Amino acid sequence: MHQWICHSPEETMAFSEKIAGYLRSGDVLTLSGDLGAGKTVFTKGLARGLGISEQISSPTFTIVKEHTGGRVPLYHMDVYRISDDEDIGLEDYFDREGIAVIEWAENIPSWLPEDYLSVAIKRIDDHDRELTLIPHGRRVESLYREILENERTCD
Repeated sequence: MHQWICHSPEETMAFSEKIAGYLRSGDVLTLSGDLGAGKTVFTKGLARGLGISEQISSPTFTIVKEHTGGRVPLYHMDVYRISDDEDIGLEDYFDREGIAVIEWAENIPSWLPEDYLSVAIKRIDDHDRELTLIPHGRRVESLYREILENERTCD
């Protein structure tokens, strides 16, 4: 897998803003990383890339925040407090028009669709982050190859 090194939150947002251009309705992204790694920063860039101008914040206590106003809706989920054996219907969002972004998706592996793109964010130091994209499924494998071909750096 290829890793991208982003040297600031702004670079992380710029990278995810570019990634948004490759996404289409129905795509699912999972974000993993320690607290403070940059999962919500990544989502802010995606929203900006989709043309969503509203404020993006972590949906930690609401579980799902729906953001509209862009070329497609963005469903931002935080399942930190959810376990795989709970069924609260989040997978219904995967069938809706829009893009689903799931923070802490490792907590709900059985809920994930066949096709999704994992984004692992690793804190290197106070500023630098290592981003690794891992495709799962045929559609996302094609998406990953396209990103890899065109996006060599975070900025």
